[in-house]
Amino acid sequence: MKNLLATLADLSTFDEVIDVRTPLEFAEDHIPGAINAPVLSNEERVIVGTLYKQDPFAATKLDAGLVAKNLGIHLATTFKDKPKNWKPLIYCWRGGKRSGSMTTWFNLIGWKARQLQGGYKAYRADILVKLDAIPAVSRFIVLAGHTGCGKTRLLNALENEGAQTLDLEGLAKHRGSVLGASPASAQPSQKSFDSQLISQLSQFDPSRPVFVEAESKRIGLVHLPASLMLAIRAADCILVQASFEDRIRFLCDDYSNLFDDPLSFKTKLARLVEMHGKVVLAHWNELIDQGKKAELFSELISKHYDPAYKRSSQSNYLRLADARPLVIDPSSDLSECARQLIVDLGA
Repeated sequence: MKNLLATLADLSTFDEVIDVRTPLEFAEDHIPGAINAPVLSNEERVIVGTLYKQDPFAATKLDAGLVAKNLGIHLATTFKDKPKNWKPLIYCWRGGKRSGSMTTWFNLIGWKARQLQGGYKAYRADILVKLDAIPAVSRFIVLAGHTGCGKTRLLNALENEGAQTLDLEGLAKHRGSVLGASPASAQPSQKSFDSQLISQLSQFDPSRPVFVEAESKRIGLVHLPASLMLAIRAADCILVQASFEDRIRFLCDDYSNLFDDPLSFKTKLARLVEMHGKVVLAHWNELIDQGKKAELFSELISKHYDPAYKRSSQSNYLRLADARPLVIDPSSDLSECARQLIVDLGA
């Protein structure tokens, strides 16, 4: 047959992108927007791989039968209503037999299918190159400030008013602190986080700044690329400030759900025992049991978060000393504040 290969540069020319790897492989990471139509299930891939070590010919024959069966199922379900001029791009791990089989059969049917040259491995290599390159040529404005001052709310308000924003905690599905894990959703894999990060960075207009929160190099279980950390740590900063009372009130509201599961709350705080000691942790646990939100967050701010911020922020963010101060009430409507920042900074 004629050359049925395509490259990542051709991605936008296709009607659909199909990942034929197993559901487990797909869940770890995939090309954004791709659908999963596995030609081998998780279990089938293990069976074939195990057999291949013993008898390559038997494994190849079994593999062909399983792929044919699964292709038939997909044709009768997922792809049954696709029109004659449908043009999908198909990929597997490295552009081998799995994607090649589906591509060949789709073209025999009459569809204009192509196989991604190099498969997912080529895509991942491209992501790694972009993770180095794009942050280095981007202009960031960092929202710095103590815990509870409303940096995330201000970032969201800036986005709503049309500014370019990079919500790293949103991408990581974690708020970045010891209490930051989301009970509603697990964090993405590192590869998936990288893919989402590049997908968003690639959409930005390089002539305009990108607002981002100050972060450490790790958000929960995912790591920020070194190039991004270098870029944001050298960026201009806005020092977001709020009164102690406003910060407490904001945290009582923003983290109120933690009190719905006291055991989980205590488990998160237990990670601080080496830093603060068993006596302090026991006291904090009592405050949780008593539902004393304001007292607990007041102590967490004064004994843990503010000292940690003082230790790390000045050394990590080179321009923090020259930061523009911005005093807000984090519980208020920040729309007007965001609009004024956009005007002042030409964002």
